Amino acid sequence: MKQRLQQGVRIARTQLRQTKKWVKPVVVLATVLACATAAAQLAPSEPPVPPVSQIGPQDQVNLKGGNQAFARLLADLLAAFLQGRTGFGQALPGLTAAELTAFEEGRVEFTNVETPAAGLGPIFNGVSCIQCHAAPAIGGGSRITVTRFGRVENGVFDPLDALGGSLLQPLTIFPQLHETIPPQANVVAERISPPLFGLGLIEAIPDATLIANAAAPKPDGVKGRAALVTDVVSGQTRVGRFGWKAQQATLLAFSADAYNNEMGITNRFFPNENAPNGNQELLRRFTANKGIDDTVGPDGRSDIDAAADFIRFLAAPPTLTKSASALTGETLFIQSGCATCHTPTLRTGPNSIAALDRRNVNLYSDLLLHDMGTLGDGIGQADAGMREMRTAPLWGIRARDRYLHDGRAHTIDAAIRAHEGEGSVSRDRYTRLSPRLRQSIVDFLGTL
Repeated sequence: MKQRLQQGVRIARTQLRQTKKWVKPVVVLATVLACATAAAQLAPSEPPVPPVSQIGPQDQVNLKGGNQAFARLLADLLAAFLQGRTGFGQALPGLTAAELTAFEEGRVEFTNVETPAAGLGPIFNGVSCIQCHAAPAIGGGSRITVTRFGRVENGVFDPLDALGGSLLQPLTIFPQLHETIPPQANVVAERISPPLFGLGLIEAIPDATLIANAAAPKPDGVKGRAALVTDVVSGQTRVGRFGWKAQQATLLAFSADAYNNEMGITNRFFPNENAPNGNQELLRRFTANKGIDDTVGPDGRSDIDAAADFIRFLAAPPTLTKSASALTGETLFIQSGCATCHTPTLRTGPNSIAALDRRNVNLYSDLLLHDMGTLGDGIGQADAGMREMRTAPLWGIRARDRYLHDGRAHTIDAAIRAHEGEGSVSRDRYTRLSPRLRQSIVDFLGTL
């Protein structure tokens, strides 16, 4: 557990050259935030909390309330530092006072370190949203990965639901509940933590826009299709757009899913605890039927709503001025066919939130599923097949140092060369360019 938490707060190392000078302070501040927030939730008279793996029901103390003012101060200090250094993590321009308050309160929840008393576990992947989403600012990404597994027979994917699949949750409150990859699995894939900047704008893009784009003819054998998923919030069929497989359509569903499956916190949309490797009897032996962890307040809202508000009101990544080389690279990016899938701009529809109403969204993605051949992760999820992946938005890519869904590529050049399936034609055009012209495309992406 200690190693995992330390990994979660060392997420800002080795960024691009222009960010190196602030990496070390980010790590220090993120560590202080995670540790001090947990400490602030303990009353002075209470004993220290034992390691998570040693906590049982008899040890659990009420940590959820605590000194929220102190937690908010720490969250605000870290946010101010990172925003000032990087420009990332700002609130959307044009928010009302009430919306800005929701953003700030959501940021506190996003940085909160969860505890068993607050619903953490019994099996989980992390203790806080910020553990995986803090580089180069709160709401960003990290190198931290989660593991998916399943079984393929005769070309059909089985998520092994009965054995705890397809998401592995290796951390646990009780050692007896440790989850492992079952021997029946013959497919295992890693997924890196993506940044969340600008997701409110993406949520506001109409389904009809994505469906129309999917139906439009495309060159180079590119197809692309809209992922049709059931939104757990409304119960309606919507176009998925969040997650590597476009498995969620709304930010509230995205938040609820993460709370339950990444931190083990049940909520009104995901009310069931995850059983280790599907062993419900073992789960019952070690957990009481305590009801929903994320309880709804008198206003009908809970922690998942606050976290969703923070994500919804996060501004898009800021861009840099393009050099002559980057301007050349922008032209070549289009000519090579990269922009067929990495669509430079989509547009939001009418929205009751003025900051999201009919705005250009310069995300460099069509948000569609594409057959990526061997670059697909081999996992079937929601409406996505084993070879299909959602086009990853490229905005903010300059703040990352790992690329592709599993972080295997350490350079943008390596990520482009790894494209297969529907991305192979544009990849080949890129590789046929001279080194100087290939670098110009990399320079262009470095401004996003």
